[in-house]
Amino acid sequence: MIDASTWRPGADLATLRLRAELLARIRAFFAARGVLEVETPLLSAAAITDPHLASFATVYAGPGPRYGQTLYLQTSPEFPMKRLLAAGSGCIYQIARVFRDGEAGRRHNPEFTLLEWYRVGFDHHRLMDEVAELATALLEDRLPLAEPERLSYQEAFERYLGLNPHRTSVTELADCAERCGVSIPPGMPEADVDPWLDLLLTQRIESQLGQGRLCFIYDYPASQAALARLRPGDPPVGERFELYLGGIELANGFHELGDAVEQRRRFEAENAARQAQGLPVMPVDEHLLSALASGLPECAGVALGVDRLAMLAAGKTSLAEALAFPFERA
Repeated sequence: MIDASTWRPGADLATLRLRAELLARIRAFFAARGVLEVETPLLSAAAITDPHLASFATVYAGPGPRYGQTLYLQTSPEFPMKRLLAAGSGCIYQIARVFRDGEAGRRHNPEFTLLEWYRVGFDHHRLMDEVAELATALLEDRLPLAEPERLSYQEAFERYLGLNPHRTSVTELADCAERCGVSIPPGMPEADVDPWLDLLLTQRIESQLGQGRLCFIYDYPASQAALARLRPGDPPVGERFELYLGGIELANGFHELGDAVEQRRRFEAENAARQAQGLPVMPVDEHLLSALASGLPECAGVALGVDRLAMLAAGKTSLAEALAFPFERA
């Protein structure tokens, strides 16, 4: 039986007004810079192949030739936005509703709002400058912030754990986790360092990032490049960044990969990883691959969590307090 009080909003009226103000200021920020607001479909015949993300699926009941087809709610508007970039849209942004199955908690909601934007001619460092400008403009009257900080992924691990993440081993990472009192989930791999790096990042490093200031972590291991370009070197790194404030991840950005062949290889590798984990193999976005093959302009893009930003701006401690109707009340 439903509790009679759950019809009420999760957020108070002041927080809802603040959300509306933040959205208006975001739109004004991009209008002043000549960045075009766009809208793309929520439903797609393709889905995310990343084994760490799960898509919601539905079946189309017709009419038309797509009758009976499985469609997926977007986990991000990235793929159709890149199709627009390849078609010559120029710099674009979108305030999008996105959906991720299996993500619910104090800082997660299965349905949430992403601000995603792409800047033609930018690399990830120049985009970090703009992300800092926007976040500061949105938060400065509520959260006085010191100058933003930037740490490479390697610098963050060396500062907080005394480890070089590019030269370490599973044994060394497991020993570090044990020393730090980190609870090790069952089934951790014996040969792949990435899950161990992620475990230590989330359990021991993240909480220390962005205390009183914006903190960018950039240049991730090549194996964690996702949709980012790789920069050759010793070691090679993925030109990717994440933004933290108060120990909370706010944004994830990339110097975007424009190579269709490499992107297909990564999709296939992710689907192989899904299969090895007993997860369903997901349909690859052939429209995106065709767009990349036709030519994606040099660009950088970022997705920023609007709900988390509103939560911090409002001084709340959970997403449920920053949403009109969180998952439990939907």
